[in-house]
Amino acid sequence: MFRILLKLRKFTLYYKIIQSMNQLKEGMKAPPFEGRDQNGQLIRLSDYKGKKLVLFFYPKDNTPGCTSEACNLRDNHDTLLKEGFAVVGVSMDTEKSHKSFAEKHSLPFPLIADTSKKILDDYGVWRQKSLYGKTFMGTVRTTFIIDEEGTIEKIISKVETKNHSDQIFRLYK
Repeated sequence: MFRILLKLRKFTLYYKIIQSMNQLKEGMKAPPFEGRDQNGQLIRLSDYKGKKLVLFFYPKDNTPGCTSEACNLRDNHDTLLKEGFAVVGVSMDTEKSHKSFAEKHSLPFPLIADTSKKILDDYGVWRQKSLYGKTFMGTVRTTFIIDEEGTIEKIISKVETKNHSDQIFRLYK
């Protein structure tokens, strides 16, 4: 039992070191990505060259926080567009789940189904989390604002789900 605990502790320490090495920072080039959205459309970072992109990562379709965040971005989508922002969401849910979520809440932007977790890993948002003393791997709610040339301009790691668009707008005042 002790050996198992020791190995688990070493793995956790190793994982945290690797995670911190892969940490993206403002001013870095955004990792290129591609994935299919709720309509089966292929979405790539390169599709947004010349536009600012709000790339938001969220844990799960149809959960309270994720629904609040997506609906807040929906409610302010026209203003975001007028301010020059495109919006794309990413989670590890399936295209079918995204389609249902987008239709149920009339979401006007693409939701990428990252079932392989490649984009989540590349952006460093698939991490160890803890809840009620238990640790598990999951998506850490994070938003990256990527500029017209593909550089990470802002990273929002403490997302205000009910006021996320205001949080974005405040960064540019």
